[in-house]
Amino acid sequence: MQPFLKTDDQIRIISPSGLIDPTFIESAKTILSSWGLYATEGKSTRAEYGRFAGTSDQRIDDLQQALDDPNVKAILCSRGGYGISQIIDKIDFSKFVKNPKWLIGYSDITIIHNSITNLGFASIHGIMAKHLSEMPVDTKPTQQLHKILFGEIPTYSFKSENENKFGKTKGKLIGGNLSVLMGLRGSSYDLDYQNAILFIEDIAEKPYHIDRMIQNLRFSGVLSQLSGLVVGQFSDCEEDALMMQSIREIILAAVKEYNYPVCFNFPAGHVDYNLPLLLGVKAELGVTEKEVQLSF
Repeated sequence: MQPFLKTDDQIRIISPSGLIDPTFIESAKTILSSWGLYATEGKSTRAEYGRFAGTSDQRIDDLQQALDDPNVKAILCSRGGYGISQIIDKIDFSKFVKNPKWLIGYSDITIIHNSITNLGFASIHGIMAKHLSEMPVDTKPTQQLHKILFGEIPTYSFKSENENKFGKTKGKLIGGNLSVLMGLRGSSYDLDYQNAILFIEDIAEKPYHIDRMIQNLRFSGVLSQLSGLVVGQFSDCEEDALMMQSIREIILAAVKEYNYPVCFNFPAGHVDYNLPLLLGVKAELGVTEKEVQLSF
């Protein structure tokens, strides 16, 4: 893993996807400063261009500069939305490899997470500037992000769900937003799923859309390669009686022939209680009738 942060390290806020209310940026900088960090922002972090935080060139420049600057020790994305697929192939990670740093975000930021995972480095699937601003500073997602950045790695334990598949496994934790992951299938930004623990979450997708994506993972052989599956929050994905299956049932049917552990309702995704996850890091997943435990 890349070095953890220390007091006075620089953390850069950028907006590589959707535009954001500038008040969220100001509030996030205040919170990050209270952690002892030097909070800066990209030139176009507050820009507006339709639904995007600036033109493609502006967003490319901000992301590239943050990746390249050796004085920047962490990058916090202001929000997700949509837009990184337009620019990711224009990003050069060669200087990042020489001076790796932490990247924090989720949703559309999954594309950058994949890129960093494929380079052999870690990143943090977690709350962004908007959420950092809106939530109390003493909430667990905020506190855990603070701890991880400064090198205190969590072990998560919570009550098991009835539908979980029991077992214990190890593997590199990879993944993120399911829809974004599917948009990367067959590209150089797709992941190596062999013996990995896959984390998935999504928002506002129809159940048959989710089924289509899960079936792709099944018949393309992805699900057969995994060592474990962590199912996060599928927010605002209303159940569809015509499907004759819930989202959990769709996923369970797709993995029924595999022996690895599967846990549902992991507290990460498009929800306020969005616990940070270390992607690209070896993890251990244990699922019993009573408890789920994920450690790094």
